[in-house]
Amino acid sequence: MNTDIENLFKDKVLGHPAGLFVLFFTEMWERFSFYGMRVLLVNFLTMTVIGYNPGWEWTAENAGALFGTYAMLLYITPIIGGIIADKLTGYRWAVVIGAFIMTLGHISMAFETEASLYIGLGLLVIGTGFFKPNITSIISEMYKHNSEKKDGAYTIFYMGVNAGAFFGMMLCGYLAEKLGWSYGFGLAGIFMLLGTLQFWMAKPLFGQIGEVPSKIHEVEIPQNINEKNVETNEEVEVEKRNPFTLLDKILIVICSILGLGYAINDPLSKIAGIDMFSAIQINDFEGQYVAILIALGLFLFLVIGRIMRYAKVIRDRMLAFIIFAFFTVFFWMSFEQGATSLILFARDSVNRVLSGTAAIAFNVVNALLTVVPLAIISYVLFLLWKKTIKKVPYSNITLVICFVLMWGLVGYMLNRDFNSIAYEVNYDAIKSPKLDKDNKQVIDDKGNKVFNYTPITQNMSLADTDIVVKQTITIAEPVSLNEGEVINIIHKDKDKTAFGYLSQERLDKAINNAKIRNTDDGIIKATVNRVKSNEVEITVSWFSILNSFFIIAFASFFSKWWDSKYNPSAAAKYALGLIVMACGFGLLAYGSYGLQDGVKVSMLWLVFAYLFHTLGELCLSPVGLSYVSKLVPARMIALMFGMWYLAIAIGNKLAAVLGGQIENITKEYSLSTFFLIFTIVPITAGVIILGLNPLLKKLMHGVR
Repeated sequence: MNTDIENLFKDKVLGHPAGLFVLFFTEMWERFSFYGMRVLLVNFLTMTVIGYNPGWEWTAENAGALFGTYAMLLYITPIIGGIIADKLTGYRWAVVIGAFIMTLGHISMAFETEASLYIGLGLLVIGTGFFKPNITSIISEMYKHNSEKKDGAYTIFYMGVNAGAFFGMMLCGYLAEKLGWSYGFGLAGIFMLLGTLQFWMAKPLFGQIGEVPSKIHEVEIPQNINEKNVETNEEVEVEKRNPFTLLDKILIVICSILGLGYAINDPLSKIAGIDMFSAIQINDFEGQYVAILIALGLFLFLVIGRIMRYAKVIRDRMLAFIIFAFFTVFFWMSFEQGATSLILFARDSVNRVLSGTAAIAFNVVNALLTVVPLAIISYVLFLLWKKTIKKVPYSNITLVICFVLMWGLVGYMLNRDFNSIAYEVNYDAIKSPKLDKDNKQVIDDKGNKVFNYTPITQNMSLADTDIVVKQTITIAEPVSLNEGEVINIIHKDKDKTAFGYLSQERLDKAINNAKIRNTDDGIIKATVNRVKSNEVEITVSWFSILNSFFIIAFASFFSKWWDSKYNPSAAAKYALGLIVMACGFGLLAYGSYGLQDGVKVSMLWLVFAYLFHTLGELCLSPVGLSYVSKLVPARMIALMFGMWYLAIAIGNKLAAVLGGQIENITKEYSLSTFFLIFTIVPITAGVIILGLNPLLKKLMHGVR
């Protein structure tokens, strides 16, 4: 009698079961939604209240605190979601439940109210907990009798991860920045819903795989009763059990309460002014930091205490694993600036406007970047359709709807950019001296006086002493304007150096927005001076897609390197990952050195920074998880996976907290100083772990 797994392998697409590609598309739409929302959040929260695309004008510090807690919890809830799936729901139901909850989360965020934002983020955290650990578990179950094909299956699956991230950040970001934030948040929800439906309707392909677990459990054979020392080939007896003591359980509860308390209290204290840890504040040292330091100390005591109760080989290997986990924090603390400070840097400090031949070149490159991969993935859908249309017709039809929508969005984006026309316009501004901290006029490097030019809005009253001058700027929109035409424009950025054309819809929104807040609407009357050549303004979110693009471009090279005789040690990979990534921040520190207010750097600095960040990620990221199974006893893999994701969660939280300081550090020192922090710290960590290489080899007892 054929099993579900044997039947699954009958209908193949590109040498793998058709069900794998259902999972591929499910993960693709989930990552589309996740990264599409992620690239918008901090940008939306910190955007000015009055402007071309109004946001909430939070400080970077407050936005970072909220995003950091959200990102931190994303790596903790999957531990709980995995347990629930194992015991109660099964993997498939867990994926559907998680995807549906995330759909509600994205929809909630599209309403752009404070309550809907917090509810939406909470739902996304809960939904991810169900979804994330269990979709990969289905793959593991599918290939349990075909382990030789598992590596290829995961490679295909993670291409779906990167494809989803790529298109999600590009399209959600584009709609949000060009049309409005709710369009971006809403698009993420639409694809999450469609992805959920296509997965659920593909149920006949999987049979009982991933179903609700049976009440009858197989007896698990004890593992690691004896271990071999790889170096000496001697049997090393290890304890059969190392149960959690009462003290261990108490420490776990205390650490969990303090850790989660800090995660919630950080944004709560900054945004709402409610501090749950104010009673334990020591002088100017905030109580929440006292609490987290206590939790860290107790956690280290717990982990070291448990490890010391193991036999020597096991103990040493687990110590090596913890050292790797510790340095993982430093990597993600820097790498995840891509969700906070690098978003703000791209928006406020990078010249994203291209005109003439540069604009045409970008549009062509952007078209190839989107159309070619979308065509390849559409071909995969065609192959899946041929194999499974009779078994799961509605799942295939849902996927076709997804791709029709995708092609339509890509076509809209490319058509809009190719047809954006640049116009030179004049507007009136008040000229005034630019003053430094000592109230003295600023002089530039050439000895010239520096002036501020404040645009005159339609609600502004002028004083007799005001000096009014004409200012000339360029705007680019896919609209037809005539020379001499009077139009309405408004600023796009906090420095009021970039402006956008106000359609009637945007004009009405700006007026209503100002009335609600009883403030100036920021609307400026301008006159079209002349029509220029084609011009395009690159979206802030576009730079974030570079990580996914570079992963796809360089992943095979690194895979071949690791399989060659030149494969470095684990410590060397870690060091390489940290140092290479730090070089990316070094480029940004150099590029932004001496940057003056209102001056923007070339986008090439950011492009090369993302290249180095991705190369660093490819060195380090795949190494960690592989060493969980290599260094940790089988009976402790689940616990140590939890510790590994805890390290990543801490790194994500630190990244957002430190990234939120970009405004404060730039104001007190400079933007270059901010990026130097993320240059020096990872390089130092990389040098230290490289120096620990001999010790780590010894602790690993022959594991490579």
